[in-house]
Amino acid sequence: MPKTVKLTTVVSTKGQIVLPATIRKQHHWDPGTRLIVEETDEGVLLKEQPLFESSMISDVFGMLKYTDEPKTLEEMDAAIAAQARLRHAGS
Repeated sequence: MPKTVKLTTVVSTKGQIVLPATIRKQHHWDPGTRLIVEETDEGVLLKEQPLFESSMISDVFGMLKYTDEPKTLEEMDAAIAAQARLRHAGS
């Protein structure tokens, strides 16, 4: 949608607004999408809320300690193949 098109909406008695369908479709905002409402100098800004908070690798590195001997690539490949066989055996 071009930036020059101005759409309007109405605030309901419950304080709700309906976002025009063209805006919702352009941003892929399906029912249930959570939006962040941010006050700015120019007005109100709506942004999609991320599913997860951002984090740094240093915040999560080593969270799950593994105390056994490291697996080899061959052992990992064999485990993946075995799991794939189990999952596809039923289909």
